[in-house]
Amino acid sequence: MPLAFIMSCVAVLLIVTCFAIVISRIAAASSLVYGLTLIASLTAFFVALVHLIGGAPSLAVTLPLGLPWLGAHFQMDALSAFFLIVINLGAAVASLFALGYGRHEDAPHRVLAFYPAFLAGMNLVVLADDAFTFLASWEFMSLSSWSLVMAHHRVRDNTQAGYVYLIMASFGTFALLLGYGMLAGPEGSYAFAAMRANHPSSGIAAVVLILVLIGAGSKAGLLPLHVWLPLAHPAAPSQVSALMSGVMTKVAVYGFVRIVFDLLGPPAWWWSMVVLAFGGITAVMGVLYALMQHDLKRLLAYHTVENIGIIFIGLGLALAFAAHRMPAAAALALTAGLLHVFNHSVFKSLLFFGAGAVLTSTGERDMEHLGGLIHRMPMTAFVFLVGCVAISALPPFNGFVSEWLTFQAILLSPQLPSWGLKLLVPAVGGLLALSAALESVRRDLPRPAAHRRGRARARDGQVVTNSDVHLRCSLSRCRNPARPLH
Repeated sequence: MPLAFIMSCVAVLLIVTCFAIVISRIAAASSLVYGLTLIASLTAFFVALVHLIGGAPSLAVTLPLGLPWLGAHFQMDALSAFFLIVINLGAAVASLFALGYGRHEDAPHRVLAFYPAFLAGMNLVVLADDAFTFLASWEFMSLSSWSLVMAHHRVRDNTQAGYVYLIMASFGTFALLLGYGMLAGPEGSYAFAAMRANHPSSGIAAVVLILVLIGAGSKAGLLPLHVWLPLAHPAAPSQVSALMSGVMTKVAVYGFVRIVFDLLGPPAWWWSMVVLAFGGITAVMGVLYALMQHDLKRLLAYHTVENIGIIFIGLGLALAFAAHRMPAAAALALTAGLLHVFNHSVFKSLLFFGAGAVLTSTGERDMEHLGGLIHRMPMTAFVFLVGCVAISALPPFNGFVSEWLTFQAILLSPQLPSWGLKLLVPAVGGLLALSAALESVRRDLPRPAAHRRGRARARDGQVVTNSDVHLRCSLSRCRNPARPLH
């Protein structure tokens, strides 16, 4: 039974969490913990992939946990299986990267115990089939990731990042709690099946939509709720930054899709206008903020904001077409959004791994102090360049495919009968085109000559990954050879 296998993998991750607490200070702890999480994540990935490709029916199980009168409901349908693939592919690759990167960790005992717990929390969120289990898993995911952000808590900026992240995470969870409370109604039906049958009024549905945009949007990085993201991602270890940016933000997207597309009932046409407006503004502002960054990991964090905006543009278009009973166009837009979920998780993880390789090699995150790394780290530079091309949405890489599908959905907007959407969708299309243009042009921006100096002591093979000297200056354009650290 696929669901039983997935739940077993989650149980293994929780057992590894307890195991890591005991062994975290021994020399082989990193290899053991990351090796076990790699095996568990790969198993869950293949099980979810087989379930999704095989078109298997939804599977459900109820465990005697949580609220006594409710229990803990878990379900794996096609949507859950897709996001399980995203989560566990990202987790497996991050664990593989961490087998090498973890050897350079200053305080592994502060990371190892929370890393498998973080992975388990993300899996539980997408498996949850009632509001209580969803929120408990969401908080578990948030607190474990907060602990990883605070791993190097003696650094003042990291402490501030952890504080801001905790505040925003609590705010988002509170908004989701209110949203689920309104969906449950006076009967307090917390199971998702009961919520689907409630058919909330248009007023309640509108309030729930706003609450879910706040709750899921704060975790995903929608403007103006993105403030934690450029602080927390640089503070965390690189394998955790990759998971937070490439995977955890997608769990937030899952929360939005599950509630708005599944539990809330048939959409009203104006819902799409709200989602499209937030998505378009987020996409453009994310890349504009990225233009001003010198810190490598902050740059990547702001590009996550931009790509979350692109995903929400696809979701907003899907709502618009669904509200006007255009199922083929709605399917195209939803496919574009979900495909970009997968694509972004792949290339953003790749780029954060590269940033970790550069950071380990040079001890430097300021791109103005880096240069010529292609001469000392050619393999890292090449793989990083692949990530740069993908995130710039250039063919033939995956970022191009999902953004092209989004534009195809935008081109269908003249068929919409609503004049509000006829005006808004082309405007959002223009914002999307502007963000794509700025992202591609950014690689050609000049750098001050006084700062074109870099340092590096690593060689390829010491750290397996790629990097993101992307967009500020392509690695291949850094002229001066890197000088080794002494």
